[in-house]
Amino acid sequence: MSATEAITDHVRSRYADAARAVLDERRMPSDAAAPCCGPTGNAAFGEILYSASDRDSLPDAAVLASLGCGNPTAVAELRPGETVLDLGSGGGIDVLLSARRVGPTGFAFGIDMTDEMLDLARQNAAAAGATNVEFRKGQIEALPLPDASVDVVISNCVINLSTDKAAVLAEIARVLRPGGRIGISDVVADDALSPAERAERGSFTGCIAGALSFAEYRAGLEAVGLADIAVTPTHEVGAGLHGAIVAATKPADWSFSSIRPVDLPRPAMDLSLADEGTACCGGGGCC
Repeated sequence: MSATEAITDHVRSRYADAARAVLDERRMPSDAAAPCCGPTGNAAFGEILYSASDRDSLPDAAVLASLGCGNPTAVAELRPGETVLDLGSGGGIDVLLSARRVGPTGFAFGIDMTDEMLDLARQNAAAAGATNVEFRKGQIEALPLPDASVDVVISNCVINLSTDKAAVLAEIARVLRPGGRIGISDVVADDALSPAERAERGSFTGCIAGALSFAEYRAGLEAVGLADIAVTPTHEVGAGLHGAIVAATKPADWSFSSIRPVDLPRPAMDLSLADEGTACCGGGGCC
């Protein structure tokens, strides 16, 4: 097994543990076994980033399973009738909120690689009475959706966990319809922080070691042909690290020839480093 495969399996295992904790009606673990992003009560991560009205309108298990570093549905400006895709949908909180915003003529897809999270999300959708949603198993580097099939791509503290971010961004461009847009929450590093320095500040599963810098995010989105790019910090999650909103649009004249190679950082660590160091939420656990 390669180092990147080992990291992906480790991330999957962490999220499976998180889903089982919620399915067992337990709070998210706050020790070193917690996955990205954030123990309950940390103001930089999780359910606290959603409004009380949003939280109160959803099944408790969807709220408890919130592991993000933002609220992409609040900034994506979703409109009735749109089709939305959530990358790394977890327990389904952002899919369910999106489904409500796009209404009965719209639709919301969630993609996740973890069976336990998919089970939890489907249970939450049933409890919420949501009929315009679907959760599919897959990896965000190879999305199980056709070309030009969605209007909006959202994601919440997930792209930093990918070991091949160039592939993720290319897939986003592929599945977006012309004129489509992204509204992504993610952890982003200051440009001055090298990949090695990011790894020193926190683990990969803690959303730190794998975080792109502001310049790297912009370069990656430009390389797949997206336009109107903005990477805007919203709150600090650690020294030189920020929760941020990433926005961009797909030009009407986009084609596959718009994609060009880009050199984005890949994991350069042994799996043993995946849990070492202080994570972005502090306290030594995963963010």
